[in-house]
Amino acid sequence: MILVIEILEAATLFCFGFGWPFSIYKSYKARANTGKSLLFLFVIWLGYLLGIARKLIEVPHDFTLWLYVVNISMVSCDIALYYRNKKLVKHDSEPEGYPPSDLSQEYTAHTV
Repeated sequence: MILVIEILEAATLFCFGFGWPFSIYKSYKARANTGKSLLFLFVIWLGYLLGIARKLIEVPHDFTLWLYVVNISMVSCDIALYYRNKKLVKHDSEPEGYPPSDLSQEYTAHTV
């Protein structure tokens, strides 16, 4: 019975993890966060972390621990891409030459 439970858990993790490479590729190519929810990514990440904790507490460890590790790694990559894309969008939305590279007297003279 234990083997059946492990196989079902592994199949579930495989199905959940199957979509992450596509999401990562889309995030990388899009260079934007349209349709992404950082809260959702962190909730999924926390779920995988809790699954890893459960597997580490359980002795002996079974092979599904590695599926949790692979999945949390992919979610972590997607989170990193979220922050990269946020920075890229912010940079692209700033006007050319902003902020001024020389914040010396010339810049402060115009603001006084």
